[in-house]
Amino acid sequence: MSFLYVLESIRHPVLDGFFSVITYFGSEWLFIAAAVAVFWCHNKRDGYYLLAAGLLGTVLNQVLKITCQVPRPWVRDPQFTIVGSARAGATGYSFPSGHSQNVTVVMGCVARTVKKTWVRAVSIIFVVLVCFSRMYLGVHTPADVAVGFGCALVLVLVLYPIFQKSEEKPWIITAVFAFAAVVSLGAVLYVELYPWAADVDAKNLASAVKNSYTMLGCALGVLVGQPIERRYVKFDTKAPRWGQIIKCVVGVGLVLGLKAALKAPLLALLGGHAAATAVRYFLVVLTAIVVWPMTFSWFARKS
Repeated sequence: MSFLYVLESIRHPVLDGFFSVITYFGSEWLFIAAAVAVFWCHNKRDGYYLLAAGLLGTVLNQVLKITCQVPRPWVRDPQFTIVGSARAGATGYSFPSGHSQNVTVVMGCVARTVKKTWVRAVSIIFVVLVCFSRMYLGVHTPADVAVGFGCALVLVLVLYPIFQKSEEKPWIITAVFAFAAVVSLGAVLYVELYPWAADVDAKNLASAVKNSYTMLGCALGVLVGQPIERRYVKFDTKAPRWGQIIKCVVGVGLVLGLKAALKAPLLALLGGHAAATAVRYFLVVLTAIVVWPMTFSWFARKS
């Protein structure tokens, strides 16, 4: 906490605004946008690599949060204050930092696959800024940030050589996501069946349950969608620049719109159970891998 008090003492409205914007680059929306952009427009293998790192990282992050149950800095020390604009996005337990983990996964995978010095430099800068922003805003301690960063870095480094071999051995992608599905199912069973103490925060537990089902749905979506795409769709990631922009903008809008539209009916259909989240993300991922890419041949013909 002592380091956070140092940062609290140097806060300034300009810095508050700057880091409030920077911190959003560790949000879920960046991961979704980056994963689909890489998958649709750059390289399918690298898209799966990014998705696998993010998926496994999220499962690990949620299990650690609900297991360790470390409260946020201002809860641990009521005298400590945070930047007001950061409070709405600082939900759940504190350890480890999800934003730090997300930005490290995204920028780490990009830096690992795009072998250009300037790209790697920009990636490092973004990771440093987002990680620092979590502490400056007062929503995470250095330990939260360090562990989130470390978990992501390990996944980025370990998964890279595995996915490099998937061009010649496509079954590797299936094996990785089968493993991710098993891990996600394990997380679901853990959070659903473990005899949690009576004082466990109900909202945090509900968040862990929801996120575990989310990752299970994503993993199953890739398991089903990847072989279908490889055998029947076989889309080309190449297109003119205008085509790539339309693919991403319309595609991300489609994915996010479907994600929002399916929420209420699936919850109603499954009686409000969190399993509806798994079904929803399964359909969203299947749309991103199989359905929307069916239109890409049109963009390729126009190149």
